[in-house]
Amino acid sequence: MPLIDFYPALKFSHVSLVSCSGALFAVRGAAVLTDRVWLMRTHWRVLSYVIDSLLLAAGVTLWLMLRLNPTRDVWLGAKLLLLMLYIAVGSLAMKRGRTLVARGAFYGCAISVYLLIASIAVTHNPLGLLGR
Repeated sequence: MPLIDFYPALKFSHVSLVSCSGALFAVRGAAVLTDRVWLMRTHWRVLSYVIDSLLLAAGVTLWLMLRLNPTRDVWLGAKLLLLMLYIAVGSLAMKRGRTLVARGAFYGCAISVYLLIASIAVTHNPLGLLGR
């Protein structure tokens, strides 16, 4: 059976994992901002790592399966660059921001970048919904 036959299931998995990852980040980030430490415990962090690792594996598999190239397929390049920004500001929001105000600002930035990445994925436009 050719790998492309798995495309619908793989895309569904990727989109589901994106949703789970974003929801978990949003809940954990809100918990940090409201001083709820239980969502920062080890098992929640491990769950986040597992989801994000599976998400990365599904994304790379789709990338290879569809023979995408981030320099040719500019929307993918934009997603990958924004993913690095999302990771950086998400880290600042969760634990590295020095003050609650800074963490809140980074949290809002991370959620905004997440939504932009999702809109780029849907539209295949490097500006996402902003480019329409």
